[in-house]
Amino acid sequence: MPVDSDSAIAWHRAQLKKLRETLRNIETTRFMVGESAQASRTGKTQKTIAELEQKIRQSQHIIAAYERQTRRPLATDQRSLASVSWSSWTAQTAHGRGSSSR
Repeated sequence: MPVDSDSAIAWHRAQLKKLRETLRNIETTRFMVGESAQASRTGKTQKTIAELEQKIRQSQHIIAAYERQTRRPLATDQRSLASVSWSSWTAQTAHGRGSSSR
């Protein structure tokens, strides 16, 4: 998992991991034990799953938006590099990466 300087993004990454684990546990239990005969319990389980999936989508959306704004382009061809806003990177970031030379 990447290290984030933005604590909100770090929180969303941690939440995403927890939510996915919780969802996996609920679904595993549901299929191993089987659906309960109680309709109200089944409804609660479905509602919980829907809420977890919604929270996962929200965190994924926030993380993706952050990464689109802060990530460097992976491609190094002229066309890809020309479409990037280079002004968003600070001189400090550039110097920090260059200082670890051998």
